[in-house]
Amino acid sequence: MNFLPVLSWIPGNARPLVIAGPCSAETEAQVLQTAHALKLIPQVRVFRAGIWKPRTRPGSFEGVGSAGLLWMKKVKEETGLLTTVEVAKPHHVQEAIEHGIDILWIGARTVVNPFSMEELAESLSGIDVPVLVKNPVNPDLKLWIGAIERLHKNGIHRIAAVHRGFYQYENTRYRNAPHWEIPIELMRQMPGLPVLCDPSHIGGSRNLIQPIAQQAMDLEMDGLMIETHPDPDKAWTDASQQLTPGALSDILNGLVLREHKGSREFERNLEELRHEIDLIDYELIRLLAERMLKAEEMGRYKYAHNITILQLQRWKELFADRIKKGSKAGLDTRFLAALLQLVHEQSIEIQTNVMNKLE
Repeated sequence: MNFLPVLSWIPGNARPLVIAGPCSAETEAQVLQTAHALKLIPQVRVFRAGIWKPRTRPGSFEGVGSAGLLWMKKVKEETGLLTTVEVAKPHHVQEAIEHGIDILWIGARTVVNPFSMEELAESLSGIDVPVLVKNPVNPDLKLWIGAIERLHKNGIHRIAAVHRGFYQYENTRYRNAPHWEIPIELMRQMPGLPVLCDPSHIGGSRNLIQPIAQQAMDLEMDGLMIETHPDPDKAWTDASQQLTPGALSDILNGLVLREHKGSREFERNLEELRHEIDLIDYELIRLLAERMLKAEEMGRYKYAHNITILQLQRWKELFADRIKKGSKAGLDTRFLAALLQLVHEQSIEIQTNVMNKLE
C-alpha cells in the first residue's frame, strides 16, 4: 500500500504536525476563542473539536451535532487553520464534507467495529479527503490495520494512524495504556504510514501530556493531537486531560526533536551497541529454544507417571521467585510478569501436544 506523507497534506508545515482544540465543541464563543488562541502557536496547523460525541451511557453530553459544523467553518474563515472532526456514521461524513471540513478522524469506538468501518469506508469512496484512524479501544493490531485497509481499498490514500492508547482493566498512571510496541509494530508492517500520537487520551491528565508527547517524538511519530480548552477545569467533557493554549505552547516549545542520523562516530558507536544487542537476542532465542525442549521432556515424563500438566502450586512458587529475582536485577515487574506468563503458556501448550501424541 502507498501512503502520502502527512506533511504533504499541509505544505510548509514542519514536523511535528500539531492538531489541537477542545474535546467537545460546546458553544460558538468557546470554539472561536480557542481557535484564535491556537492560531498564535506556530506549530498548530489543524483545529479539532468533537461535534458528535460517542458516550458510554445515554444522557451524557453527546455533542452539539451539526450546529457545530457552522462554528468550524467560521474557525477556518477567521483563522486560516484547517479543521477536523470525528465521524462515526456515513451521514457524519456527508455533513462534514458539505461544511468544508478538511480532515476527518475515526474514533477508537468505531474502529473496533468492522461493520461500521466498512460503511464509513464505502461512504468515503471517491471523496478526496485525508482520514485519521485512531487505534481501536482494545489492543488489537489487526483491527487497526483492517480499518486502514478498508479505507485504502476505497481510494483513500491520505491516511494517518493516531495512537491514543488502549483500554486497561488495572489502574495505572495512564487513562489508556500506551503499549508503545503496538504502534511501533504498525509502522513496521505498514511502512510509509504516517503515525500521530494523542497524549491527551493516553495520559488522561494534563500533567502527563509533556512526557508522552516527548516519547512520541523520540519514536519518530509524525505529529500530535492534543486537547486544548480556554478554561479546562470547566470543560463539559474530559476536563482533566485538556490544556490551556498557553500550556500547549510551552509543551511544544520544549519538545526535543532528535536527529535520525548523527556523525560517523555516532553511527559507528550506535552500530556497535546494536551488534551487542543482537548477540544478546540470539542468546535469548537459544535459551528459549532449550527451555522448550525441556518442556517437551517434562511432558513425556509427566505422561509416563500419569500426572497432570499444570502443577499450580509449583507455578505460583516459580512465578514469585522469578519476579523477586527480576526485581533485584532491575527489571520492570510488569514486563517480567508478562514474559513469564507467555513462556509458561507456551510450555503448557508444548506439554499438552506431547501428551496428545502419546495417547
